Amino acid sequence: MVIELNINVYKKLLTMDKLELKGKWNEIKGKIKQSYADLSDDDLTYQEGKEDELYGRLQQKTGKSRDEVIKWLRSLG
Repeated sequence: MVIELNINVYKKLLTMDKLELKGKWNEIKGKIKQSYADLSDDDLTYQEGKEDELYGRLQQKTGKSRDEVIKWLRSLG
């Protein structure tokens, strides 16, 4: 039971609802640029269905793990 709950929590942290990301992206993008001014518009390009690529670019540029990037994006939204 505890293991199932932890797996579900982990899955929620790894995936950000696509509509949530898409709907708030301009707002989130502005907050990201405040923290990381060296990120280009290309780095922050959101394409529907290619969220993993966006997470990967943010991982490379920020030095954060995938989990940390997703948690960070959720906190900004």
